[in-house]
Amino acid sequence: MSNRSYVHQPKTPARLLDESAVRALAETFKVLGDATRVRIIDALSRVRGAGAPGSKNDLCVQDIADVLGLTQSAVSHQLRLLRSMRLVRTRRDGRQIFYALDDDHILRLFEQGLEHVEERAGAATPTVGRVRSRRGPVLDTRERNGASASASGGPHRQ
Repeated sequence: MSNRSYVHQPKTPARLLDESAVRALAETFKVLGDATRVRIIDALSRVRGAGAPGSKNDLCVQDIADVLGLTQSAVSHQLRLLRSMRLVRTRRDGRQIFYALDDDHILRLFEQGLEHVEERAGAATPTVGRVRSRRGPVLDTRERNGASASASGGPHRQ
């Protein structure tokens, strides 16, 4: 028999998140908890080069509205919330504003969440690489020289 004392020692991490980090992370997940905003992030994630800095990885409000079958007003409202949480960034070209995922972290967060959902839903086999290859085509953005076409292939309205 052992002389050791069997006192319960909880196994907690050395340091938990501070209150401001907890609130910020909870707020981020709260914003991602809306189906329309998830669809917008999905559309932006399919643009070639999504999450990377550059001028050819973004869509205007009209392109997003066309792809998702929503009104420009509805898309603009949701983009404002996504922008306030730094999930998307903007770029102005003349009178138009283009939106893209803020950075690669947002793309990875979205892809990992999707992978988790697909795994739980009984999707084929868990993804070993990037989820994007299973999610369908990458959207091509329009040329930036004035003659443009929407991401869904139709004429672009200014």
